Amino acid sequence: MRLIISSCVFLLLLHCCHITDIHGQKSDSALTVVEDPEGADGVVSDEEEVTADEDEGVVDVLRPTEEWQTLKPGQAVPAGSHVRLNLQTGQREVRLGEEQLKYWTQEHRETEETRSSFSPEELKRAMKKMKEDLNPESRDSDQQDSVASRFRPLDELKRDMAQLDLQVETDVQIMRRLLDQFNSSNSTTEQKLNVLLELEYLVHQVDNAQSLCSMGGLQLVVEGLNSSDFRLQESSAFVLGSAVSSNPAVQVKAVESGALQTLLTMLATTQPLRVKKKVLFAVASLLRNFPHAQRHFLSRGGLQVLSEMFREDGGGVLRTRIVTMLYDMISEKELISQTGLDPMLDASHEERLRQYSKVPLSGELLEKGWCSLVPQLLESTEHDYREKALRALLAMAPVCLDQYRSDGSLHGSLLSLRDQYQEMAQSEMIVGEENGYYAEIAELINALQVKLRR
Repeated sequence: MRLIISSCVFLLLLHCCHITDIHGQKSDSALTVVEDPEGADGVVSDEEEVTADEDEGVVDVLRPTEEWQTLKPGQAVPAGSHVRLNLQTGQREVRLGEEQLKYWTQEHRETEETRSSFSPEELKRAMKKMKEDLNPESRDSDQQDSVASRFRPLDELKRDMAQLDLQVETDVQIMRRLLDQFNSSNSTTEQKLNVLLELEYLVHQVDNAQSLCSMGGLQLVVEGLNSSDFRLQESSAFVLGSAVSSNPAVQVKAVESGALQTLLTMLATTQPLRVKKKVLFAVASLLRNFPHAQRHFLSRGGLQVLSEMFREDGGGVLRTRIVTMLYDMISEKELISQTGLDPMLDASHEERLRQYSKVPLSGELLEKGWCSLVPQLLESTEHDYREKALRALLAMAPVCLDQYRSDGSLHGSLLSLRDQYQEMAQSEMIVGEENGYYAEIAELINALQVKLRR
């Protein structure tokens, strides 16, 4: 029995010595992982003890992929790789972790193809770069720094401008300077024309036009209409028309300043064509969507003045502008009357409806002979002139229908124009324009003829 126990003790001691000898040797299949100096978490699975050997200098690094690969003895893997032990083959296998996929781009792979090994320092730099790429805050900060480096601070720009003695003027300051120059006795006609040209550009903005009124500039523009130089008259009318366009506050100021009466006087007297065109523009802008001004226009014989201009104009330019202005006045009053049937409209609309009801436009058109004047524009060879005339005739039909039916020349013109524009509309359809311009004019002619047959 003692002999058996002694034998067992001896065998046990021999086995422990053998194990100690094994642990004292370096395994040929030891797995080396390059450590991240920034503290990145390397992931290695399957309870495999990982050692980092930085004394070897250059190590053989397995290039990771998305698929499992067999590790050869002595090969190293980057930190963050997934390692497992294949129980069927008894070999260790490795593949990339999800966080490494971005680093192993095509650019890195092409570089890796030319090199089979890396030093520990190179691997550390690569891992640091991968960590920075995964940090969005770092990228945003770099982008902001890059954008900021391309622009100078506002305070620095202000200091530079102060050194250059530069001043940034507001629109109000510019207009005040222009008005002072226009009012100066030393200003020449050319300088005043330049002032009016700059003002016309500025007053397209609603606030600038109202500021012009508060500075007394509107009165200066109205006084410019009475100048003996037709160039100043033309430019002043242009500024006035631009200032009152779609600007109710300035429209009211213009009527109160007597601008409407001055404009009508200019239309009634002999003036160059270019002046009358700008004056008509100013009148149309002043009357548009402003029933109070329309009522004053009619009470001061505005339609009579326009009818005389219509008869005197041989070229058709002024005729077209006059007819267009009349069409706008008729259409907006009709539109207000139609929407007035809606019981949900507010009190301001009711007030506008009341104001338009005081504008006796239909009776004035009939009395001043416009039912026979507008058809004369159909004799023009310009398609645009004919279109404007047809639209005005349709708008005036409720007032002028009886005179239309007794006007033989109007019937003859409509028949001739219908054949002409139907043929032209067919030509449009051949080239693929089903709803072309000529077809639209043909529809206007047909609509007017339908009204005449009723």
